[in-house]
Formats: sequence, structure tokens, C-alpha cells
Amino acid sequence: QLRLVESGGGLVQAGNSLTLSCTASGRAFSMYAMGWFRRAPGKEREFVGRITGAAGDSQYEEYTNSVKGRFTISRNNDKKTVYLQMNSLEPEDTGVYFCAGNYGFAGSEASTYTDWGQGTQVTVSS
Repeated sequence: QLRLVESGGGLVQAGNSLTLSCTASGRAFSMYAMGWFRRAPGKEREFVGRITGAAGDSQYEEYTNSVKGRFTISRNNDKKTVYLQMNSLEPEDTGVYFCAGNYGFAGSEASTYTDWGQGTQVTVSS
């Protein structure tokens, strides 16, 4: 099991960039698939993107359509950290961003993740 702590949120103007970090404590971080989700005001939590862990043959990322080309997920297993680089931010990107992890494999559904952080607020002003 991982304990996850997100950081890096804040207030940013539209068009600018922000990088979120999610630092884990626990064992075998490299084996965890990691995901980012967000919950916009008045909306349900939605999938943002994910990155596979060492359990797969090769590492790859997946993104929801609305952030493709703007957001990038990466990980540093030595630092037990996963990142969400967000470029060209839009007001619609405003929300609480959560990272999540699951040992082995996980998909775009929140139910496939067992460990969650508390979230960090991102506000994009127009």
C-alpha cells in the first residue's frame, strides 16, 4: 500500500503551465501503475491520465482526450514520485487533482486504483 501526497497546485492564468507532483511512501513504487484524476466544481471525478509501472513490458501513458497534447505524465521511481506537467491550461482544467496508485495494472477507471492522495487544488483564471 502507498501513501500518496500531491503538491504543486495553485492559481494560474489561462495559457500558462503548472506541474503537479505526487510523492509516495511505501515499498515497490516502481511496480505501481499511477493515475491522475480531477474533480471540477459541481462535477464528478474524471480520469486525466495514467502511466504504467514496471509490471508491464514497456512503459506507456494514456490521457483523456481533453488534455492530450497539453498534459504529460512522467515518473521517477528513485524519488517515488509521479508528475503531471500541464501546459496551455484552460479554465476548464480547474479542479482538485488527485493521484492514485495500484500495484501492477490499472486503467482509466477510478475503481482500478487502491491508493489515493488527498488532492491538490488547481485554479485556472481566464
